[in-house]
Amino acid sequence: MLHVDNFGDLLALDLGAFAPKPTSIEGNQEEAAATLFTSADGKTEIGVWECTPGRFTADRSAAAEICHLLSGRVTLHEGDGTARDIGAGEMFVLPRGWRGEWTIHEQTRKIYTMVSGA
Repeated sequence: MLHVDNFGDLLALDLGAFAPKPTSIEGNQEEAAATLFTSADGKTEIGVWECTPGRFTADRSAAAEICHLLSGRVTLHEGDGTARDIGAGEMFVLPRGWRGEWTIHEQTRKIYTMVSGA
């Protein structure tokens, strides 16, 4: 039998210790994350992630990412040089194959869903 999972207040969820962000290129960023759900086939992962201010590179070659910012403010920098500002309460999709950079303007927490290809 399948049951509904409830994860409670995601703004208050303890993500554990912060660690240096490996793809940080400005700001000596630190991040923490907690996985909330992984599908039986391993193709879908849902979790909560938080990061300190700075700038980092991102590569979504292997999976699409659906994001909902719970707190904070970011700018997404596309590979063609365009940029988009996104704030708390907003949701966006990084399609599979997307590459770019994130600028975190203030500590940011998001819900993420990673969906890998077939």
